[in-house]
Amino acid sequence: MKISKLVIATATIMASLSTYAGGQFLDTSIVHQPKDGVVRLYGPGGPHPALIKAAASFEKKTGQRVEVIYGPEKKWSKEAQQRADIIFSASEQSMTAYLENYPFVSSKDVMPMFIHPAVIAVAKGNPKNIKGFEDLINQPVKIVVTEGKGTYNTSGTGLWEDIAGRLGKLDDIKKIRANIVAFEQGSGAAFKAFQDLKADAWITWSDWPIANADKVDMVTIEPERRIYRDFNIAISPKADAGAKQFASYLETEQGAKFFQDEGWVK
Repeated sequence: MKISKLVIATATIMASLSTYAGGQFLDTSIVHQPKDGVVRLYGPGGPHPALIKAAASFEKKTGQRVEVIYGPEKKWSKEAQQRADIIFSASEQSMTAYLENYPFVSSKDVMPMFIHPAVIAVAKGNPKNIKGFEDLINQPVKIVVTEGKGTYNTSGTGLWEDIAGRLGKLDDIKKIRANIVAFEQGSGAAFKAFQDLKADAWITWSDWPIANADKVDMVTIEPERRIYRDFNIAISPKADAGAKQFASYLETEQGAKFFQDEGWVK
């Protein structure tokens, strides 16, 4: 009886492990069949304003329909496993995690396209007169940061620590940590917390304050501390033909301008 129970328990554990062998959201029962005449891109919020504008321009120019689906991965993962022509992300570490959930693309398919800098978002008018990252270290300010907390895929994971530790000073990390009032999963949640808590600063990416200029102002980070991460895409080998055409369009002057307007650069 004991042996039987052990076998059952072992089988249960192995079944559980196999469910997560590829990634948190991977469902091996889903058949990847993206080719249907519509180019669909799936990825996080952040790059989406530029992508949506570029998609509309491309569709007008070519007649090829393009849809951009964005937000927390759990909302679109199952659909993406079946229908994604393109997976996009806002950092290399994020894309590496996506590759675990969407095995129809691999590391060799990843194409870095644009980069953007980390910045500080502050309340309109910058009431605390924050001029740079040193002020976040040396002033008693309330800071919000974006973190994955080990369970959420976000380009903001580790960003505040990278910037604070950039000069090799442990005290800088200690002082920033002491001023953090919220570690939020994802940029959308961090932006909400920044507003709800009436925080003084949110360490984020340039595209967020640019896209929300009516709500926040942007303070640049000193060059010696500045961190950049990239926007990248991975095209499914089974994608509609229009997927590669759209990717090529993003690299043209016309297509790239939509990203440049949102704070991304080559």
